[in-house]
Amino acid sequence: MPNPYDLLYIYYLKGKLPFAATRGLTDFYGNWEEEDTAFLFFARPARDEVAALVQAHEGVALLDHYEMRYDEWQGDKVETRRIGNFIVTPPWEIGPFPGGDESPQGMGSGEGARLQRKTSQASLGEDDRLQRLILDPGVVFGNGTHPTTRDCLAAIELALADGSVETALDLGTGTGLLALALAASGCRKVLAVDFNFLAVQTALQNVRANRLTSQVLVTQGDAEKFMDARADLVVSNIHYDVMRRLLAATGFRAKRRFVLSGLMRSEARDVQASLHRMGARIRATWEQDGVW
Repeated sequence: MPNPYDLLYIYYLKGKLPFAATRGLTDFYGNWEEEDTAFLFFARPARDEVAALVQAHEGVALLDHYEMRYDEWQGDKVETRRIGNFIVTPPWEIGPFPGGDESPQGMGSGEGARLQRKTSQASLGEDDRLQRLILDPGVVFGNGTHPTTRDCLAAIELALADGSVETALDLGTGTGLLALALAASGCRKVLAVDFNFLAVQTALQNVRANRLTSQVLVTQGDAEKFMDARADLVVSNIHYDVMRRLLAATGFRAKRRFVLSGLMRSEARDVQASLHRMGARIRATWEQDGVW
């Protein structure tokens, strides 16, 4: 299948639209809400449709509009990449696995984690541990190219190495990539949470594409409200203000292991100090370009 994303036509709104307002829009990719603003994404110019939406909803106004290529929005080209022990592939680049299956629907049956077959090693180097994850990021950030995502995958591998992690929380899941990696690595149950509804929709589509619905549950909500949920591991690649609330949550101290990411150096120092006061032992740290 061809890449469905090319030029993005983005409309920046003040205020929020009810979910039902965007149903039926043609060539519409989604609505990214941020506090009291929203970004509407289309595959073609949609000034008239957006004007009609603004007129029909009190308190909503068009602030600006942009046109950019999809790769610019994502910060890099979305293509098949090896990230640690994973081959992260957009659905429009699905190629044959050894044995002949070519699509998510043709990947066989059984437990989701077992569906992640070894991919072709001709150009990627021989490694028996390679697993493929199908990921369509849509217009949500988290395609695997950011250093924090790569480092989180390395940290997850370390956390799961001894086989004792069976359940996990992925707080701020975005596209769902880390939740998929957890499930594909043997985590029996993963709860993936994001406050943004478009991120939840995107993550759910990716979970379904990988046939991991029996292992990964995606839900919308505030990350800190899920800290009391039972889990062997918490993964959170998230903003500092949310991270501080997670550290203060009652359920944080009850967890065994954490992968925490997305912090600048000064923020990381504060988080490390808080962890030390709690008696936590930091097994490993990663830092790239000032991000911890």
